[in-house]
Amino acid sequence: MPVENFPQRCWSSPTFLRLLIFLAMRPRRAIREFISTNREDLQMNRRTFLASMSSLAALGATPTPVPAKGYAAKVKTTSNRPPRKVIVGTAMQSFWGQYPGLRNRLDQLAGIVDQMAAQAKTKYSRGLDLAVLPETAITGEADGDALARSVPFDGQVQEVFTRKSREHGCYIVVPTYLLDSKEKKLCSNAAILVGRKGEVMGTYRKIHLVVSLERGTMEDGATPGDALPVFDCDFGKLGIQICYDMEFDDGWSELARRGAELIAWPTQSPQTSQPAFRAREHRCYIVSSTWRHNASVFEPTGKIAAQITPPHSILVHELDLSYALLPWSSKLRNGEALKNAYGDKVGFRYYEDEDCGIFWSNDPRTTIGEMVRAIGVLELEDEMARVREFYRKASVRR
Repeated sequence: MPVENFPQRCWSSPTFLRLLIFLAMRPRRAIREFISTNREDLQMNRRTFLASMSSLAALGATPTPVPAKGYAAKVKTTSNRPPRKVIVGTAMQSFWGQYPGLRNRLDQLAGIVDQMAAQAKTKYSRGLDLAVLPETAITGEADGDALARSVPFDGQVQEVFTRKSREHGCYIVVPTYLLDSKEKKLCSNAAILVGRKGEVMGTYRKIHLVVSLERGTMEDGATPGDALPVFDCDFGKLGIQICYDMEFDDGWSELARRGAELIAWPTQSPQTSQPAFRAREHRCYIVSSTWRHNASVFEPTGKIAAQITPPHSILVHELDLSYALLPWSSKLRNGEALKNAYGDKVGFRYYEDEDCGIFWSNDPRTTIGEMVRAIGVLELEDEMARVREFYRKASVRR
């Protein structure tokens, strides 16, 4: 970058004029001394800093990416994979009141899956990939304690969802109080994943059960789970958390470590700030299926990509697990640079209030990573790696 292109707002800053003088003398020592003596002036907005860093690179301080430390080191971009469109269906449906009996409840839930599949065909002209039902949808708030409410999965429950998954060619997350052992009187708050061909892919048992401190029980006698499976689906890696699991870091961190890209969250709680944080922190999509207020799809930016509120009860949304997170840059122009270059072959949501966006390819022959590199912008993790290296060379504690 030519010196004459150094941003005007930086030329006019006494702080940056001092920096240029220091650089002309002893670049490495100058950067350290400059940062040490001008920390207050360096409380600038992010755009000014990044523009300034680009200019410093032209003066001989070009950084090279280095591995990040901590969790950030585990973040792996998916932008170099072909598009992976996933149509997810979720519901907002309460199950309070008198329990209608197992057969009637199964008919009700089968009807909800049918509605999701129909909306997918209408909205996207293709079939549903994943249906997520609300927490304990099968047993609801039936009378008795957890053991009295629990049901075995084999038998009529499995028959209904095996048939529905085959009929619609989709995965189904089936939440229930699950009877694990009648003899040992064991049950769990669980979600069973049924595959596209009706196969049972596995079960997640809720680890963080709600505790009654007064009674000294966990969810009326349920037993907590002890495993965090990640399921290999044909579209990517799927994890499951249930309701109160949202409040605890360990499950989410472990699912991320194991590569979960999409996490189904059956829940009675309709909260949005916590799942938005989890999605942003762990670079994953989260699909909530709730009893009240809203059902939502949270994206890796931490934003809500899609949501329903009353009177709606079914949400169907297409997402792409091969995406790029792009921070603000003058080249990107809030996404217009990619749109001008690729037209409908690129899709995105850009958030000016966050100075970032999520981008994906609609062209099976070109990845979003290739598109991003072609216009000369950095993905978020690449930019942060370069910033960390810049700090390291400048001996800035981070």
